[in-house]
Amino acid sequence: MRAIRIHRTGGPEVLQYQEVDDRSPGSSEVLIRIQAIGVNFIDIYHRSGVYPSRLPLIPGVEAAGIVEETGSDVEGVEIGSRVACTGAFGAYAEKAIVPAEWLIPIPAKLNPHEAAAALLQGMTAHYLTTSTYPLKEGDIALVHAGAGGVGLLLIQMAKSLGARVITTVSTKQKVQLAEEAGADTVVNYTETNFTTEVKAVTGDKGVQVVYDSVGQATYDQSLNCLAPRGTLVLFGQSSGFVPPREPNELARGSFFLTRPRLDDYTHSREDLLWRAGEVFSKIQSGALNIRIDTAYPLTEAHLAHESLAGRKTTGKVLLIP
Repeated sequence: MRAIRIHRTGGPEVLQYQEVDDRSPGSSEVLIRIQAIGVNFIDIYHRSGVYPSRLPLIPGVEAAGIVEETGSDVEGVEIGSRVACTGAFGAYAEKAIVPAEWLIPIPAKLNPHEAAAALLQGMTAHYLTTSTYPLKEGDIALVHAGAGGVGLLLIQMAKSLGARVITTVSTKQKVQLAEEAGADTVVNYTETNFTTEVKAVTGDKGVQVVYDSVGQATYDQSLNCLAPRGTLVLFGQSSGFVPPREPNELARGSFFLTRPRLDDYTHSREDLLWRAGEVFSKIQSGALNIRIDTAYPLTEAHLAHESLAGRKTTGKVLLIP
């Protein structure tokens, strides 16, 4: 089969399209013929070496496709089933082997592109708004990168829970997208200081929660936006890691700081199916709109990484084998 493989860490140029050996699934695994691949920032971190990985590596942790072969101990998974998965390396390929317990059935009304676009980012938005800081009616949330894949979903989920949403974006086009997603206040941070805007919108009280996937560039101002006993949810670092900080800086508002990961919120099979099921159900009902920015051929994985890292995208980026 053909796949993207990394032999050394570095820039997008290290993503090489190559012939690789076919493998058979182990006793508790399945072989999937991939139809759509989700591109995520974690792929960039693995490619660049920010997150060390064993090389050579086929990157990618999110895909949707059709089951072609099952291991001897696998039960309840039929050949020909449409499934999605996240968490296993090897998605940037024509086929992938995945533990059967990680599979999520794709509902009949969803196509593989929608499933691959929704799974990781949709479950991220779900756990952030329902578990990390469970939003309630009347809360005010600040969402950074509101026109990105997670940001657009976060806005929609926060609004469905009764929260008021302030979001930051970088262009006029992204302002429109965030407004269409339901944001109450959209701040173009290239033109306006978002801390000043948050204070104005909240009557200088601040917000109950900041959902921050940007990291280094926004951390200090995010803290400044919190109301007393507010929560800063740092779930990404697209601008770089936040350097070591003094815990006492949280004392000025009795703030809470958390650095969550999707893996810890989908640790059990029950949690995985619950979160994925809610995301897929909301898409089918029309309560959640999935925006796909671009679907690149697998051979152009380097272009997908360049676009995502350069913040040129609005919504989800896919690769198609």
